[in-house]
This record gives sequence, structure tokens and C-alpha cells, in this order.
Amino acid sequence: MIKPKNELLFLALGGSAEIGMNVNLYGCDGKWVMVDLGMTFSDPAYPGIDLVLPDLEFIEKQSKNLLGIVLTHGHEDHIGAIPYFAGELDVPLYATPFTAGLIRRKLEEVGLENDVELNIIPNEGSFDLGPFGFRYLPLAHSIAEGNALLIDTPYGKIFHTGDWKLDEEPMLGIPSTPEQLTAVGDDGILAMVCDSTNVFNNAPSGSEGDVYRNLMRVVENLDNRVLVTTFASNAARLQTLGEVAKNSGRQLCVAGRSLDRMIENSRENGYLKDFPATVSFDDAMNIPRDEIMIIATGGQGEARAALGRIAGDTHTIKLTEGDHVLFSSKQIPGNEIAIGRIQNQLAAKGVVMITDRQEHIHVSGHPGRPELAEMYKWIRPEILVPVHGEIRHMKEQARFAIEQGVPKTIFQQNGDVVRLAPDGPKILRQERTGRLVVDGDVIIPADGKTLNERRKIAYNGMISVAIGLDPKGKVSGQPSLRLSGVPLEEDEEDFLDEIYNKITETYRKPIGDIDRFSEEVRLMVRRSATEWTGKKPIVAVLVVEA
Repeated sequence: MIKPKNELLFLALGGSAEIGMNVNLYGCDGKWVMVDLGMTFSDPAYPGIDLVLPDLEFIEKQSKNLLGIVLTHGHEDHIGAIPYFAGELDVPLYATPFTAGLIRRKLEEVGLENDVELNIIPNEGSFDLGPFGFRYLPLAHSIAEGNALLIDTPYGKIFHTGDWKLDEEPMLGIPSTPEQLTAVGDDGILAMVCDSTNVFNNAPSGSEGDVYRNLMRVVENLDNRVLVTTFASNAARLQTLGEVAKNSGRQLCVAGRSLDRMIENSRENGYLKDFPATVSFDDAMNIPRDEIMIIATGGQGEARAALGRIAGDTHTIKLTEGDHVLFSSKQIPGNEIAIGRIQNQLAAKGVVMITDRQEHIHVSGHPGRPELAEMYKWIRPEILVPVHGEIRHMKEQARFAIEQGVPKTIFQQNGDVVRLAPDGPKILRQERTGRLVVDGDVIIPADGKTLNERRKIAYNGMISVAIGLDPKGKVSGQPSLRLSGVPLEEDEEDFLDEIYNKITETYRKPIGDIDRFSEEVRLMVRRSATEWTGKKPIVAVLVVEA
């Protein structure tokens, strides 16, 4: 366990050398604060898993030194793990109103709303936690109340960007101006901890205002039904789509519970005030096709989301030949197959699809190189610490920052304890980090026994063997074998006969050591399966004594 001394430390437990699951710790004078507590979604490496969480063992062991958790904004990769850890960590949460509304709903879903202290900080507000001072600075992003944090410590100021971009027409909220950010830099910034996601983009991310104009142009020229799918959390895009529906003369239908929650939370906090009234699914089907626009979840290929159910004809909303689906979102790497499956289903119906590759109907919420260069110029940090990216993104931002005149950078990954001051930046040591997964109602290690066995079963199949012993300890009758996922097909009967014969011929005498017998049978069955199939299935042996 490392306890901060008279120094300023930075330690990422998630979100460095990966995109998603952001958890950052700052430490000084014996205390820690956490910035963000996010999760990520599963991938094929975790069969049967939907949600992946950070392993917080490092800070759990010294939770008495943790002063609180400060949230930059409301995306799942920044707040999604709160319901799983907030009760155990037992520290107060701090967020601006919109983000706090999303967190409150999460706490209510798990019955923790009365057990976790949630402090609502006004937009652009400030507060202190022990030796740390925090000030929220609004920046443009793809969700309302995206914020940077100006963190004041006895050893220097930190500018923690959170997720951000530059946008002259942000649609929702008013981001800090270049003059305000320059004033922040004038006070002296020790380190800027910065989003690396789009560092390879040579162009700026683009404006939400441009998206509005392009969506308006596209929708105005379409006949029949129009369905637009986007990220449910992108409240700025919801504002844009509401304006498009009104100004194109179309009534609006919203399909997806997460969209309903986002609209509700937005209105509660003063956003989407002019969002048009929506119609029901049944009414949407009875409105003339050229007078309705639908906003639906599911643009990343989620089978159970609204678009997936519409494509599979299991939703009240139906699309037919000549209708259009607009993908106003970026295709997240890893989702290509799932998205392609839904797009093929839609194409089979004669539905025409438009993505951001055909039309400029989506902009990222993360900064490209020109935006990074501008922020460096305004903030003028002594040290640049790249986060929120894979290794290639973070390494590239470190190189780019040096090119732009930032004096020092440091590449760190999850678990690296970085001293920022004094005499920084310097990696002091490596702490263990890792991943947990939500499996049903249980949280387990991502690299533990359960998932390792599940992967092996998924790749190689499984054979269950049950053997009965008579009162004298001899093999009784024919063993029972069950195969799951073992590629034998028409050879299965011959394979089973071989196993039966090997067991009954090898073990004619009373069995002495049951454990040794079980292991011998397990290895024999596995070797035989490998000879027949080339696979190494999981083999489970059950011996039943009379």
C-alpha cells in the first residue's frame, strides 16, 4: 500500500492504455481523491458478459484515505461503475446537476439512494476536499455538462480535461471560452491530464451545428419514414434531432428506455426545453410515412435495443421498403459484425441506410490534433499526461505535445504511480490493476476460474462422464457420457463406444483411490477426444459409489 507523502501523485486504475472504464486517482499529503468511476462493455473475450468493471483493490485497501469521488460528466465510461462500488467505498460523490441526475437514477435502481452521499455542485462551481480544491470548467462534449476539472493542490495545479472537444455551435450548454481557458493557463498549470481518443485525426472534430444543417438537408429530401439512431447519452444530438423533426414538419417518436431516461433527466435540469412532444409507437405507425421521424437506440448493433428489434420484426414500429435509417453515430471498433447484422436485416426489407460515411451526420465528442494544439496553447502546462486512449493514442499525444512546445510529457498505463511534483514527472512503482466482470448478479475476476473455464468450453467444448461403482468398488454398468460443443457429428457414436470400452476394459478390478481414478479417466477421455477432433475439451468426471 502506498500512501502519498508531501508530494502530488497520479495513478490511473482504468482508462489508460484502453478506451473506457476511466478511474483516476490523485494523491497528496496522505489523502487520495478519485476522478470518475466508469465501466466498459464486454467483447468476445468475455463470453456471457455484458459489463466490465475496474478492479479497485488498490484504493479499497486504503479507503479510509479516500476523500471522495468527483465526476466530470455522465457517460457510462465515467460513471457506470458507481452502483457497484459506491456503497463499499463509502465516500461522498460530487457532480454537476445533469450528471448527478443520472447518478441518482443509478443509485435508485440498486437501492442505494439513501446510503450514498451525492453532492450536487453548481455548473462552474468550486469545492474543497482536504488538501484538494476543485473547480468545474465547462467544455463541449457529446453530453450535457461535460467538464474539465481545475484541481488545486499544495504542489501545483492540475487541468484534468475529461472528455472534450471545441465547438462553436454546441447546441447544449455554453463551454468555456478561449479567453477563460487562457486565464486558467495564466495562473500556472503544473500538469494537463488529457483525452487522447482522436489524436490521429488531422482535422477538428466538427460542430454540432454542422450536423444539424446536414441532417436537416438530408431529412427534408427524404420521402417515407425516417428513423435516426444515435447514442442515447448524446443529449446535444437529441436537441439537434428535435429541431430537425420540428423544422422538417415531422412528428417525433422516441424508441428506447435509455432515450426516455436521458430526455427526462435533461428536462429536469433545464435542457431540451423545446424538445417536441412525442407520439406513441402505435400512433407513429398510423401517421403518414413522410410525416414521422423516429429516434431509436441500437446503432451499435445491440440485439435487444429498439433498432435491433425493429430490424428483426419484434417491435411495434415497422420499417418497410423505401424507408430510411440514418446512423448519426460512430461505429465503435468491435461492433462491426453486430452492426452489419442489423444493417443486413434492414437491407433485406428494402430499407435505405445512410451513415456518417455518406453524409456528415455525426461529429465526435473528442479533440483532433488542431483542438489539442489550441488547448496546449491556452493552458500551457509544464507536464502533459495522456489518458483516455490505447497505448498508440497516448504515445502519439505525448509526441504531439512535445512538437507543440509542451516542456514535459510522461507515458503511463493503468497501475503506474506517477509523481507529478516535486521533481516530476516520474514513475515510482507499479500497482496491481485489473478487470472485474458482472456475471448475472455476481462480480467476479475477468481472469479468474469461471471465465477461463467458460472460454475453454466455448473454444473446445465439454465432455461430462458419470461412472457408477458397485458395492465392491468395481465399475458398474456402462458409463454415461454427454458431449457439448465437441465437433464429432456423425462420429459421435463410434467415439462413445471407444470410451466405454477403454473404461470397462482398463478398470476391471475394484477402484482403490477414487480421486486418482477420476483423474486417470479425465486424461484418457481428453486424449481420445484430441485424437479424434484435434480439440482439447473440458472433461468433468463424476464417480458415484453404491
